[in-house]
Amino acid sequence: MKKYLILMIFLCKAEIVFPHCQVPCGIYDDALRIMIIKEDFSTIDKAITKIDHLSKNTDAHSLNQINRWIDTKDEHASNIQKVVSDYFLTQRIKETNKLYLDQLKFLHQILVSAMKCKQGISETSVAHGLGLVDDFSKIYFDEHGLEHLKKMSK
Repeated sequence: MKKYLILMIFLCKAEIVFPHCQVPCGIYDDALRIMIIKEDFSTIDKAITKIDHLSKNTDAHSLNQINRWIDTKDEHASNIQKVVSDYFLTQRIKETNKLYLDQLKFLHQILVSAMKCKQGISETSVAHGLGLVDDFSKIYFDEHGLEHLKKMSK
């Protein structure tokens, strides 16, 4: 019985980890996905700050914490790539949209920015990524969607 309870808890929490199913369920929350991407970039920014601060020390505890922050940074960059790829590129961006190429360009640039966050510890990559998310949002959402996104950001 205990095994089933643990399995149920994991399955209920799994939706938090994965950006969305690939079943055509018709349930979408684009603004939430944007907020998740922004939160991931903010976590990467904090990780970079911590890595920089801890790198001044050579004790075992600091080295362990650096390793953990690097793992966190890379995990959140991977989350960004997963949401962009599995949610926006495969499910939400349509060829019939007149802004298709512009949306693809911004999403590709967000993917590259996330990759650069994995490759180094540049706060510039984070700031650039956040700017790209804002630029993408401006051409993806209508006025109502942008207002909804703004309310969610508060």
